[in-house]
Amino acid sequence: MKGTNLGEFEELIMLVAGVLYPEAYGVAIKKEIYTQTGRKVTLSAVHSALHRLEKKGFLESKFGDATKIRGGKRKKFFIITTYGSKVLNEAMSIRKQLWDSIPKVALGG
Repeated sequence: MKGTNLGEFEELIMLVAGVLYPEAYGVAIKKEIYTQTGRKVTLSAVHSALHRLEKKGFLESKFGDATKIRGGKRKKFFIITTYGSKVLNEAMSIRKQLWDSIPKVALGG
């Protein structure tokens, strides 16, 4: 089905959304990606991926309460859907199958 493939960055975003559950929102995801991988990403790249993943049905969002700290703005939290969980599990299974299929000599071992 077109539009349902999971790219490497999208997979990373979804995994981090799972790690941060139930507090996964744009800025926290950006920071956690850096913490976990050392990879610097822009907030706009994170937001673009989050919205793409939501459109594909892999994530869903809800707004939190407004806070004074944020000037009355609400955070938009993301959670992995059942469909998104299935897609992540399939990606993990494919990667594991491929890793297990590589002869040790091919990796210098």
